Amino acid sequence: MATPNGVKSQSRMGPTVLFYSILLTLQYGAQPLISKRCIGKEVIVTSSVLTCEIVKVICALILMARDGSLKKLAKEWTLMGSLTASGLPAAIYALQNSLLQISYRSLDSLTFSILNQTKIFFTAFFTFIILRQKQSVQQIGALCLLIMAAVLLSVGEGSNKSSSGSVNPEQVLFYGIIPVLVASVLSGLASSLCQWASQVKKHSSYLMTVEMSIVGSLCLLVSTLKSPDGEAIKRHGFFHGWTALTMVPVISNALGGILVGLVTSHAGGVRKGFVIVSALLVTALLQFAFEGKPPSSYCLVALPLVISSISLYQKYPYLDKKKKKV
Repeated sequence: MATPNGVKSQSRMGPTVLFYSILLTLQYGAQPLISKRCIGKEVIVTSSVLTCEIVKVICALILMARDGSLKKLAKEWTLMGSLTASGLPAAIYALQNSLLQISYRSLDSLTFSILNQTKIFFTAFFTFIILRQKQSVQQIGALCLLIMAAVLLSVGEGSNKSSSGSVNPEQVLFYGIIPVLVASVLSGLASSLCQWASQVKKHSSYLMTVEMSIVGSLCLLVSTLKSPDGEAIKRHGFFHGWTALTMVPVISNALGGILVGLVTSHAGGVRKGFVIVSALLVTALLQFAFEGKPPSSYCLVALPLVISSISLYQKYPYLDKKKKKV
């Protein structure tokens, strides 16, 4: 079903989207732990992000060749159409990925994952601005619960680590909390733009992945001309600090990017965000199993708020009263 403005209705998720969502949940839940264990502090952030984009392009092209859409690409693809659909979100995602890579290193896995869920609020905001998708009163309340959880966790974790003295609180704030929150705003905007391109402009998710990865990589390369990462690459080399294990989170992140595109195009940006929230349970389980560290009291309070917001959002969708009367 489609709405008057050409946007698909996402009242139900089919088995294919459910399968993609489960894979995305597992990948998203494990990514912070994998990145922390496999990416050393010496690794230059830009090098890992660029490599991830290259892997993403390769995977997307293989999938396009498999479903036969690669042959149609030469006939239908245009530069203007590509820039319209993928140019801006690509640049936004490139900056977002860099911020997330910085944040990984200063926050524990569960704290990072919960803070990262504020992207759902910003996705809902930008889908309303761009696609005119409205939210019910209950859904707005659910999004407010999500923000409450993020604020509680930000203040709580910052004060907790400050009192313990084991971690510099300024580092947690400026290299952990702030980067992930800014990344959430950017993610909401980019996700809404991608949903617009896939549902209104009928741009395939695989093609968008290729285009966005290429444009995003070019933006990153330009930024290295005057950035500290660019200087570090010139001084130490592109793969400084890399080991064989560094490729594990890079490949995992690339596959996750493709899954995000598939879920967004089929289920929408906001619902995709709530699907990813379920990865918090996976993150908490993995953190306890591999790090031997139970969630902090702040996480234990914030986690039910996040889960409650998911339930409210899914249970009370927006209903158009005019259509209901007709």
